[in-house]
Amino acid sequence: MGKRLSKIATRTGDDGTTGLGDGTRTRKDALRVRAMGEIDELNSHIGLLLTEDLPAEVRADLLDIQHDLFDLGGELSIPGFTMLNETQVARIDDRLQHYNGDLPRLEEFILPGGSRAAALAHVCRTVCRRGERSLVELGALETLKEAPRQYVNRLSDLLFVLARVLNRHAGGNDVQWQQRKTQG
Repeated sequence: MGKRLSKIATRTGDDGTTGLGDGTRTRKDALRVRAMGEIDELNSHIGLLLTEDLPAEVRADLLDIQHDLFDLGGELSIPGFTMLNETQVARIDDRLQHYNGDLPRLEEFILPGGSRAAALAHVCRTVCRRGERSLVELGALETLKEAPRQYVNRLSDLLFVLARVLNRHAGGNDVQWQQRKTQG
C-alpha cells in the first residue's frame, strides 16, 4: 500500500492531478479517480447512516462494509493490486440471505423513504449503484478483478434490503409506489 499522508495540505494537486497509491500521478478527472471518489462518497454516506438508531447487527454489518469499502478504495488506488476478495463478496451474500429471510415478500415497487434511517440507506444504495457504473466503465478500459464489481453489485442489493429492515425497526413499513393514472 502506498505511503500514508502525514499532512493534508500538500498542494501537489494544484495542477489538477492526484497521486495514486503506487506513486504515479494522474488527472483528477480520470475514470479511476472518479471510481475511487464514488466509493469514498458511499463510505461517507454509510458513516452518516451509522449516526442513526440502528439494530446492533445492522450497525456491525455496516462497520464491516466500511472497512471493505476502504479496502476497495485501496485496490482502486493501485492499478493491478488486490485487497477485496471473494470472502468479502460471500459475506455480503450471506447477509443478504439473512436479512431477506425475515422480510415479507415484495408485492409492489417501493419508494425510497419511510424512516430517516431507511431513507439514508436508499441514498447509500443509489450512490453504490453509481460507484458500480464507474467500476464497470473502468473495467471496460483496464483490467479489474471481478470481486470489486461483484461486491458493489451485491452491496447495493443489501442496502435496499437494509432500508426495508430499518423501516420495520422504526415501527413502519415500506412506502409502496402507487401508479397514478393521468387524465386527458
